Amino acid sequence: MSTTYTRPVARVFTAAQTQEGAGFYVNRPFPTRMLMDFDPFLLLDEMGPMQVAPGDAKGAPDHPHRGFETVTYLLAGEMEHRDSQGHAGKLTPGDVQWMTAGAGVIHSEMPSKAFQERGGEMHGFQLWVNLPRVDKMMTPRYQELPAAGIPSATSADGKVSVRVIAGEALGTKAAIETRTPILYQHFTLQPQALLEQAVPADFNVFAYVVNGEGEFGTEASAAKKHQMVVFGSNDDGKGEGVTVRNVSDKPLSFLLIGGKPLGEPVARYGPFVMNTEGEIRQAILDFQAGRMGRIPATGSAA
Repeated sequence: MSTTYTRPVARVFTAAQTQEGAGFYVNRPFPTRMLMDFDPFLLLDEMGPMQVAPGDAKGAPDHPHRGFETVTYLLAGEMEHRDSQGHAGKLTPGDVQWMTAGAGVIHSEMPSKAFQERGGEMHGFQLWVNLPRVDKMMTPRYQELPAAGIPSATSADGKVSVRVIAGEALGTKAAIETRTPILYQHFTLQPQALLEQAVPADFNVFAYVVNGEGEFGTEASAAKKHQMVVFGSNDDGKGEGVTVRNVSDKPLSFLLIGGKPLGEPVARYGPFVMNTEGEIRQAILDFQAGRMGRIPATGSAA
């Protein structure tokens, strides 16, 4: 694919390691002191990759969300989720769960009983996508795609493959419906492969390297595992794209994520993301009063 404009790279930096949930470590490119947000995205966490001993797996017990979406993409391991709306399910390698918290849910994400007993590798991503003001109090919903249901494609020369979680790549469209225009694609480039991927001119776009190393953008900026590549943009608004090269002798795996910025005020407090401080206070009050429900021990909704 040839694009009329290739974006430059604005910056490359390494994710910070921090602790989350019940005590597991994540690699977090944002929000950190290096980058606080990336409109319309609020957070990206890479869980692992890590080897977990039997009985040592940790997750995120019951916690609230309001005003945004969480996208969980699992590469290895096994997680179970439940919420106060009565949803429950399991994520296995390659699966995606797109949760629109909207007006608010109580949610839990824990290693499955089987994984807790046997241990093994855990690796995955969680992306937080901000909701526009008009959708912040919408009814919560889930979109769950098993690995086999995620559209995929391979280039004609066989050197580039992609799993299309959101948006379109290599002529293949995603099955997910998003509230705002978004692309979320997992590319694998074989040695010496070149990718020229079209992206909308009005999107903010970044790449996050999962494995390997590559050269990104017009300047062939180098980036490797656990690093985030922030692409710049052109000034004339014409159609454009991003270029990635794998000049190494090992495969390069990376996420390409972008979205149309909302340009709205952001007020955030932990798991609540709204437009004003007053709305944050109301979210806290609603949570404390039990208006977001609860997850009973039986697993049925309150």
